[in-house]
Amino acid sequence: MKVGINQPYFFPYLGYWQLMNAVDEYVIADNLNYIKQGYINRNKILVNEEPQYFRLPVHKPSQNKLICETETALTEEEIEKMLHTLQCQYRHAPNFEHVYEHVKQVLEYGLTEEGKNIAAFLENAIKLTARELGITTPIIRASRDVNLDRDYKRENYVVATCKKLGATEYYNAIGGTKLYFQNFFTANGLELKFVNMDQDVSYKQFCDDFIPNLSIIDVMMFCSKEQIAELLNKYELVDGYESPEDLVEE
Repeated sequence: MKVGINQPYFFPYLGYWQLMNAVDEYVIADNLNYIKQGYINRNKILVNEEPQYFRLPVHKPSQNKLICETETALTEEEIEKMLHTLQCQYRHAPNFEHVYEHVKQVLEYGLTEEGKNIAAFLENAIKLTARELGITTPIIRASRDVNLDRDYKRENYVVATCKKLGATEYYNAIGGTKLYFQNFFTANGLELKFVNMDQDVSYKQFCDDFIPNLSIIDVMMFCSKEQIAELLNKYELVDGYESPEDLVEE
């Protein structure tokens, strides 16, 4: 069984969903420390044809807290501002109305008692968006659905989670090639692969020059469901470094 594990991100870029679509089970790693200035509460959209952050407000964010211990700071006023930004920037996009309503539904969950927890909020956002994208991979949340026997760090966390779920293969985003090494996973009975998005991935935006790696919101605004299905499969599986020593030599 192939498993993917990643922190929950706010409307993440296409590669996040490619990874999810490539595995048999996907784990939202919400029992890791919150990261400031990362993608847990923000991603980039087009603003005046330039990439700008689209942010989810967070209540007293701290890297000393777990993601599942962190709360959003959404209010009706904040949601109105966020939706106004989308309306101003994407109102002429071919799928604006449908995607606008989807984002609105996601954001309004943050006004509920359960949705104040950022892990619950992002789990809901990820599941609703996966359904919109046609992704059927089962999605679970680590803090609730994976009971590890102790606190693990980095690659040990990944291996312990995979073993708990009975995985034989672990897929990671391409950015993890300098964090996770083949020898360690092989020694623990797991095959390690990285999902590398094709370099030619593009779609028609407002401007002639394509701006890559924006939030999935941008993809959904401009692409049909058929186009999205094609984009989700535009990647290759690659091996990483055998050991940290190979990284040093490079």
